[in-house]
Amino acid sequence: QVQLVESGGGLVQAGGSLRLSCAASTSSANINTKVWYRQAPGAQRDFVASITRGVTNYVDSVKGRFTISRDNAKVYLQMNSLRPDDTAVYYCNMKGALGSRRFDAWGQGTQVTVSS
Repeated sequence: QVQLVESGGGLVQAGGSLRLSCAASTSSANINTKVWYRQAPGAQRDFVASITRGVTNYVDSVKGRFTISRDNAKVYLQMNSLRPDDTAVYYCNMKGALGSRRFDAWGQGTQVTVSS
């Protein structure tokens, strides 16, 4: 079973930056897609950014401010020019396969709070 461990959340003022990290307990060779989601209070969990074989994708609201990157079995989310509406719990997600067995793993979530 693949486990993901997140770090890097916190409290920051509007306009500030944070970098989230997520490390997997398996080799990067077993991971196909790395994704960041976020969930604001009372809202559904929404897609933020993904990276698959080096190709990145972002939700429109974070384009130009957030950058997703990878390093072996880790994925990062660099968040700049943060706004109060970026406040949410951020979750990393990785999909891949261990041999013939697919996995869809989630991190524990990390709180990001942006004050105005």
